[in-house]
Amino acid sequence: MADTVRVVEYFYLTAPQKPGVGAAVLNELRQSGVNLLAFSGFPAGRGAQLDFIPEDAAAFRAAAKKAKWKLTGPKKAFLISGDDRPGVVGEMLQKLADAKINVTAVDAACAGQGRYGAILWVAARDVARAARALGAA
Repeated sequence: MADTVRVVEYFYLTAPQKPGVGAAVLNELRQSGVNLLAFSGFPAGRGAQLDFIPEDAAAFRAAAKKAKWKLTGPKKAFLISGDDRPGVVGEMLQKLADAKINVTAVDAACAGQGRYGAILWVAARDVARAARALGAA
């Protein structure tokens, strides 16, 4: 099966970096019935940045509004999946390097049963060119 590359909307919020904050945020989304296609969290300054790629952006925004979160976005990222093989993420990064596009960040993981998934971010000004370079659907 070929790799699937999709341009997706993501949102983020800045949260305190302390135990239980991520769990509370994700629990709030679960209680609101929001399904995430991807989630990433990492340190940002003295806090943490939590990135969300929701299956349904409207439902996600409604849950965030109810929870009184200060969201940033939507912004664009790439959600990539396919058959796992050695070097697959390197192939994606090489396509972008060949197009002279800098990668802001990438998270990738084996999804089991011979599959992998990745989230890839580039600067907003590069999204259209990156979509062409990656063959986004």
